[in-house]
Amino acid sequence: MPRPKEFDEDEALQAAMELFWERGYEATSMSALVKRLGVARASIYATFGDKHQLYLAALDRYVRQRDPEIVRGLSTPGPVLPLIRTLVEGYVRESQDPEASRGCLVVNAAVERLAADEQACRRVETSWTTLEVALMSALERARLQGELNPEADPRSLASFLLVVLQGIRVVGRSPNRRTGVSLAAEQALDAVAASARVGHKQPE
Repeated sequence: MPRPKEFDEDEALQAAMELFWERGYEATSMSALVKRLGVARASIYATFGDKHQLYLAALDRYVRQRDPEIVRGLSTPGPVLPLIRTLVEGYVRESQDPEASRGCLVVNAAVERLAADEQACRRVETSWTTLEVALMSALERARLQGELNPEADPRSLASFLLVVLQGIRVVGRSPNRRTGVSLAAEQALDAVAASARVGHKQPE
């Protein structure tokens, strides 16, 4: 009969996610994980595998926690363009919050791991695709509702916004770039507004 686990696996994974989020992959040692999780090294290996497997599980957990919230926000019934503005402004606020200096774990993974980690790369791409598809679906709905010009291309606008949002995540981490990030976000919103249907009054 197998022995019951002596720790909460969900809590341990959350703790690992927080540590990878704070320090990054390379700077997080197994010793640091053992200390943060309060779990013996052998138990970590038995439950999650090696450090890389634990990192991937932590990245999966982060995506599960964050991505559905964004998709739900963009799927809210009613006018779409205010939802886009709320999303962009939320990214700006989060990037400039002193308490959010860790940034986004997905973006951190992209910066640190894309060149050397195919499995992390797949997870980053999946998360970005989820956001891009949610944006494209929302913008298509905006076009059908008459908020966008019928000639507008939701796919191109979604790709543009994806790049802008990830750029906000990266550049916004520098306190010297906060004004520039805010201005760039407004430029992006102006670009979306330029695709608004002529004569259609946007809700405030």
